[in-house]
Amino acid sequence: MRVIRNRPEWIEGDCLSRRSVLTIGNFDGFHLGHQALVERSRELAVSGESVAVISFEPLPQAFFRPEQAPARLCTVYQKLAFLRAAGVDFTWLMRFDRALAALSARDFAEQVLARKLSARAVVVGEDFRFGRSQEGDVDMLYALGRELDFVVETVPAVSRDGERISSSGIRKQLATGDFAAAAKWLGRPFRMEGHVIRGAGLGRTLGFPTANLKIRAKPSPVGGVLAAFSRVTGGSWLPAVANLGNRPAVGGRETLLEVHIFDFDRDLYGQRLEVQFVAKLRDELNFGSLQDLVVQMKRDVQEARRQLAVSGPPQDELLDSE
Repeated sequence: MRVIRNRPEWIEGDCLSRRSVLTIGNFDGFHLGHQALVERSRELAVSGESVAVISFEPLPQAFFRPEQAPARLCTVYQKLAFLRAAGVDFTWLMRFDRALAALSARDFAEQVLARKLSARAVVVGEDFRFGRSQEGDVDMLYALGRELDFVVETVPAVSRDGERISSSGIRKQLATGDFAAAAKWLGRPFRMEGHVIRGAGLGRTLGFPTANLKIRAKPSPVGGVLAAFSRVTGGSWLPAVANLGNRPAVGGRETLLEVHIFDFDRDLYGQRLEVQFVAKLRDELNFGSLQDLVVQMKRDVQEARRQLAVSGPPQDELLDSE
């Protein structure tokens, strides 16, 4: 999959030498609704055409209201991996800034869809809006398509149990620890991943050595103490308890994901670790002493072991999307 990251005016000439069928969106989490857009794009593409995606980083909501930025369901790395696995040929990861935000709906259609990406078809959701101040809607896109020689197709929202699947809904599920519901809407379990960094070593001193990961997708939709499974990429899933947050009990400032893998004492520094959450045990707490913290950590480990024994280790297959 070819990836470009910039604004339209930063590219000389056309991006694609052949016509494309493309879809547009934030694709945060790449849930079942997003997957439906890409799947329909692939169905419409004929031999010799590219399946293309336009996405945005940072998310427009985070750009306009950084203090109210929505929790992120995936890193950029994960998003691109999801799109590649879905069969996308070309992804334009547009840097969302003031210049892009000021681009009119007509200019976006002319410069990006028609000229740069040679769109033959554009696939969007029924509530799609685009251009400066979201002035463009689906009706305007249909009209511009007729003028600029591309067809437009809308894909209905995907629903489960009578509810419309959305990134905002998944964020709420994860915040409350309903990982099973989030997995159904995502079409796969929610996971975090990253390279293990060196920490202060306090966990080992207290008898709970941890593998520490920086949070790349901020803010996180998940927080607190959680029962989880973890693995080095490609390895076996191992039971663990994790803390995701600022660690107020030890005066922490940076948000970290600390993973204590049970009955495990290997150095994982520098390796890529995947973490799949099973249940939220509690919120982060402050403690009067390190002794009180250790007592609670022992309780957390006991409860995590109980929860993980019931759930069993993760299955790598994607969930049934029906």
